Amino acid sequence: MKSLLVAALLACTATQALAASDCILDNCADQRPSPGEPSVAPAPDAPAPRQWPGPRRGGGAPSGDFDFYVLALSWSPAFCATGGSQRSSAQCAPGANPGFVTHGLWPQYQNGYPSRCGGDGFLPFSVLSGLGDLYPDQGLARHEWRQHGLCSGKSPSGYFADVRAARDGVAIPQAFKGPQEDREVSPLDIQRAFIDANPRLRPGMMAVVCRRGTFQEARFCLSRDLRAFVACPEVVRQGCRSQSIVMPAAQ
Repeated sequence: MKSLLVAALLACTATQALAASDCILDNCADQRPSPGEPSVAPAPDAPAPRQWPGPRRGGGAPSGDFDFYVLALSWSPAFCATGGSQRSSAQCAPGANPGFVTHGLWPQYQNGYPSRCGGDGFLPFSVLSGLGDLYPDQGLARHEWRQHGLCSGKSPSGYFADVRAARDGVAIPQAFKGPQEDREVSPLDIQRAFIDANPRLRPGMMAVVCRRGTFQEARFCLSRDLRAFVACPEVVRQGCRSQSIVMPAAQ
């Protein structure tokens, strides 16, 4: 009789543990916001994410195995002002310098990222021909597919549909749409402008990247289904540490 009572108690405890860890899309029952409340990243006491020691190349990571996406939007005037015109004459031609352009959508682990996963690196022309308004250069689109797209676990058309959805899902602040003169800004100014333009975006969910005192790009961390911004401490730590940077004007 005593053994039966002990077994029942253990079964009850296991059931309660299962219920407590029952999470959907990293949104656990005791962490879910009230109806109408914006989505937020998992609480700090959520189960620890998988760790990855660093980038894996040459097919070292299985395709489709990642935690979240990073959307990188490059500031095209900075690219062209720092030698980019030698690599992409089309992007840097007079009058063709638009402002923010898509750099890439990168599968990411909480620590590290997969790279050059196994699969067919060929990008069909039927897909490539539809990317003219998505990437500033076809060579960049091909590179992004081989370097990052293969790790998404999706077909070329499916991956680039995600790239388009991610890009369209981030609102560009009005102040950054074609400035006509160089300006001096702080990384915090850029972050605040994006947070103001995107109500669900919070500090800790994006990074501002600079190089040699010049603003390079903004990186946003998105859930795998692209429906929410997510916290990404490692990506944020790689952001710009300068107090003041130059944002070159559109040409």
